[in-house]
Amino acid sequence: MPTPSYRGWIWALALVGFLFDQGTKYGVFHWLHQPQRYNAERFGYSYDVVPGAFGLVARFTGSMTAEDTQGIRGYLRSLGGPDMPAVNHGALFGWLSRHQEHANAGFAAISLAAILAILFWGTRRTTGHDLLLCLALGLILAGTLGNLYDRLVFGGVRDFLDFYLINWPVFNVADCCLVCGAFCLLAQAFLAQPAAKSSLPQQAASPVVAEAK
Repeated sequence: MPTPSYRGWIWALALVGFLFDQGTKYGVFHWLHQPQRYNAERFGYSYDVVPGAFGLVARFTGSMTAEDTQGIRGYLRSLGGPDMPAVNHGALFGWLSRHQEHANAGFAAISLAAILAILFWGTRRTTGHDLLLCLALGLILAGTLGNLYDRLVFGGVRDFLDFYLINWPVFNVADCCLVCGAFCLLAQAFLAQPAAKSSLPQQAASPVVAEAK
């Protein structure tokens, strides 16, 4: 029987994850931006999903200028409302966020390189037959595309998921995709090794079986 191909999972997860990431970012920032939801203690507009533990938060830097709304980038920015969202210029957990434009450009370039690597990896013949690897690549591609979109359009990443009970850095759906994809990739690496080792005794035993016949 031919080995099934799971390559479609890469592109399906990448598309669904990207759309879900952008939909939640635009939706949450637009929905929270109301005077009654402003929370001075959390420096932005917030809503508690689990009171005292987890919620949504949206922060803004001020109204968009005429320059901010020009061109395609300006149109995409304005879809979320008239104010410019506060963004993370760095990476996960705010790493290198103080360097702003340099950090954003650097991580955008890294994201582009990662996307090209995943596209190449996804076209390899052996990749399509490994379900866990395809899931990992699809999730990582979704997260990379989601945050790259933010870097190109907003100059940084929009974060809104807030585990404030343990003072966890604010994150987003794309970050969740990246973390889950990394765990799938790690699991695939560990699970692939026993499978390779288990085939060795069978290969070694085959000559003995042939002699017995």
